[in-house]
Amino acid sequence: MRTLAERLGHAPDAKLLILHCDDLGSSRSANTAVYDALRNGVATSASLMVPCPWARDAAAMYRGEDVGVHLTLNSEWETLRWGPITHSPSLLDGDGGFPRTIQDAWDHADLDEVRRECRAQLERAILWGFDVSHLDSHMGTLQLRADFFDVYLELAVDFRLPLRMAGASAERVIGFPYRRLAAEAGVVFPDHLITTPMGSRPTIEKALADLRPGVTEVYLHPAVDTDELRSSHPDAATRIDDHALLTTDPTFRDLLERSGAELVGFRELRELQRSGG
Repeated sequence: MRTLAERLGHAPDAKLLILHCDDLGSSRSANTAVYDALRNGVATSASLMVPCPWARDAAAMYRGEDVGVHLTLNSEWETLRWGPITHSPSLLDGDGGFPRTIQDAWDHADLDEVRRECRAQLERAILWGFDVSHLDSHMGTLQLRADFFDVYLELAVDFRLPLRMAGASAERVIGFPYRRLAAEAGVVFPDHLITTPMGSRPTIEKALADLRPGVTEVYLHPAVDTDELRSSHPDAATRIDDHALLTTDPTFRDLLERSGAELVGFRELRELQRSGG
């Protein structure tokens, strides 16, 4: 069986790297930083949080970059809140937005409303003009439980889009064979996912030093330094550092070169999936 790298037209032992920006649309600070990282930095893809207050602004700034949809069922911040675009009652917490935690979403969400909401988010991104490259899930809510994963996979099949996917080693902990299910459905996904906590610089530097053959996704949360960001995001400093890492830090570019990584985006995976390759 050919490796994913080979199917993408690379050597079987090639180290292919997706440098991804989460949370486009969550703030004006994120929009500015994400597009800067895609246009002037080393980022190769991003994903849009459609229900967020600055999502329409992100659409207005879009110039055809590799952008997917960051399917959103949670609103975790204390003062910055957003909720379902379908106004589905089971997706709301008592504060009028999405639940703050994954467990709360799992405990109360009606799956039909989850399915309708996620499909509406994807369709709205397409309506706004995004050439959607892939799907991923805010906080992993759709990836980490089997009945929610069914919605995630259904959308990937219906819209012929690749997925962010947790690594194979996590299947025993999560409890179902999500990678096999996706592969059997013809969905393409990276070989490896580097889960990066806020303050991701040490994690990313180690991941690049130990980069394995195949397609690896590393995700960051870049944002520029503004009062808006600092007043709404307790982790503002790490987001500002992620922006610097992707755009102005020469040591990071040196590390990329030493790792032997070839940069790719999700669009290449989408075209492979749609070609049946």
